[in-house]
Amino acid sequence: MDLRHFTLAFDDLTYTGRGLHAPESVLAELDGTLWVSDKRDGGCVRIAPDGTQRFFGGWGGSPNGLAFDVDGSVLTANFGTHRVQRLHRDGRVETVLTAVDGQPLHRANFVFVDGQGRWWLTCSTRDPGWRVGDGLHRRDGFVALVDGRGARIVADGLDFANEARLDATGRWLYVAETAARRVVRFPVRADGSLGAREVYGPSDLGVAALVDGLAFDAAGNLWVTTVVRNGLGLITPDGDYHVVIEDVPADALAAYAAKAAAGTLVPDDEAALVGTRLRLLTSVTFGGPDLRTVYVGSVGMDTLPTFRSPVPGLPLHHWR
Repeated sequence: MDLRHFTLAFDDLTYTGRGLHAPESVLAELDGTLWVSDKRDGGCVRIAPDGTQRFFGGWGGSPNGLAFDVDGSVLTANFGTHRVQRLHRDGRVETVLTAVDGQPLHRANFVFVDGQGRWWLTCSTRDPGWRVGDGLHRRDGFVALVDGRGARIVADGLDFANEARLDATGRWLYVAETAARRVVRFPVRADGSLGAREVYGPSDLGVAALVDGLAFDAAGNLWVTTVVRNGLGLITPDGDYHVVIEDVPADALAAYAAKAAAGTLVPDDEAALVGTRLRLLTSVTFGGPDLRTVYVGSVGMDTLPTFRSPVPGLPLHHWR
């Protein structure tokens, strides 16, 4: 289906979950269960199909990206503790990775498990003391691969690496390069090493379009969140990009653009772009029995904006 003109209005949204704390990443199971990262004492919330919630905490730090490992446990890239941790179904938590190629996992951001059971891990910056007020431009983010050969860095020099996904073929790895306001991709070789980086879609998604989360649908569209614009958009298979929904004050965006052009932006200028209905959207997850129910994560809301997609999502390994 051609989604080049698909858009959403605020009234098209429903909301899932309640009282969540910066629910940045979401996992969906076949039975309707959701697992949501939660910053409260470091942990995640399990939302049952009937809506009941259970909190698993005590990890510390700031759990970001979540992924199901092949055994059904939940992996998290913990942005605050600089490690990958595993949540077992019985509630036990263990640390499973703290460094790769001698590099600590400073600002571990996202972890993705592919159909071969390999982990793809992004670290946004090597600066362990990085804070939002420090600005995003780092150009020292990297992607690591963990497989039967161990853990190793396979891509480096990324401008604040964020979420990463493989496409349906498994031959390309896509990475949100947040500070550069774009998506890049790498060809994946048989041994897991990556080829040369190239830009996918527009080289710049626009003023303040800090791309954060990524998810493919079954038609090959790449859905992206733009965290500061409080928005969701998609890149079609032919490389076109359009906004599906966003909530950003037009006057504040114009002022931001003028400062950006003059080179006078400071990190606090982004605070003026906070929306009234949507705030700081970070991830996209397809779920439901037909993979057409979409849950949107954020770090600025206590619930998950939810809507129905005209096409199903690309099934992840645990759906197969």
